[in-house]
Amino acid sequence: MSFTEAVRKCLGNYTKFDGRATRSEFWWFYLFVALVGLVGYIPFLIFAGLGASAESGSSISGLFGILGVIWMIIWFVIVIALYIPFLAVGCRRLHDRGQSGWLQLLLFVPCGNIVLLVFWVMEGTPGDNAYGPKPA
Repeated sequence: MSFTEAVRKCLGNYTKFDGRATRSEFWWFYLFVALVGLVGYIPFLIFAGLGASAESGSSISGLFGILGVIWMIIWFVIVIALYIPFLAVGCRRLHDRGQSGWLQLLLFVPCGNIVLLVFWVMEGTPGDNAYGPKPA
C-alpha cells in the first residue's frame, strides 16, 4: 500500500473502528499525522520568533502574536481532527493482531506506549480472525 492510498483509506474510514488494517496502512498514516504536526508547528515558531524579535510593544510585534495564536488554533483543530482516524486505524491494526482496540488505553499508562508500539509493529495473524478477513 502506498502513502497516498493509506492516507486516503484512513481518512475515508474516519470513524471505522471495526475490521483490520495492515502494517503499511497504519505506518503510512502515522507518518502523515507526524508530518502534518511538524509542518503545522513550523509557522507557529516563525510567528513567535518574528514577534519576539520585533520591538516590544510595537504594532508588528502584536500582529505576529495574533497571527501566531490564530495559526495555533487552526493547527490544533487539524491535529484533533486527525486524532480520531489515527485512533481508528490503531484499533484496526490491533484487530489485525487479534487483539482488542481497547489496548490503546495503554497510551495513558506510563511506558504503555512502548507496549502498544510493539503490538503495532508485530505482524498480523495469518488468515481470518475474529475481527474479519485478512486485509489486502
